[in-house]
Amino acid sequence: MFHRIIIAGYLGRDPEMRYLPNGTPVTNFSVATNRRWTDQEGNQREETVWFRISVFGKQAEVCNQYLSKGRAVLVEGRLRPDESGNPRIFTRQDGTVGASYEVVALNVRFLGRAGEAAPLEEPEETPVVEEEEEIPF
Repeated sequence: MFHRIIIAGYLGRDPEMRYLPNGTPVTNFSVATNRRWTDQEGNQREETVWFRISVFGKQAEVCNQYLSKGRAVLVEGRLRPDESGNPRIFTRQDGTVGASYEVVALNVRFLGRAGEAAPLEEPEETPVVEEEEEIPF
């Protein structure tokens, strides 16, 4: 079986690098993705989803050196669930419940130039129209 996730968002904090006992570098950082839409009543809505990113090896060193809070990145990787197979659930300071998803990065691409946040635009959501297609065989 196989799964892959692609995330485009902004770093929520500066990367932190450490080394595993075998000497492999690991860099961790968080990425926020935002989705904006208009609900049925015409109100603007926004949803933010946080991802915890882990990068290993040489790429971890490069991410630690060149990334910083606010930088736009595109991360391709795989989800790493908790021991029960779900995202990590936590309680915020205001008492609301949140969830974060951990991603093991396979590829990290830096977007925009160093020191500036590149604008990430999500395409407009279009209504899904289900149509039956005739299969030609």
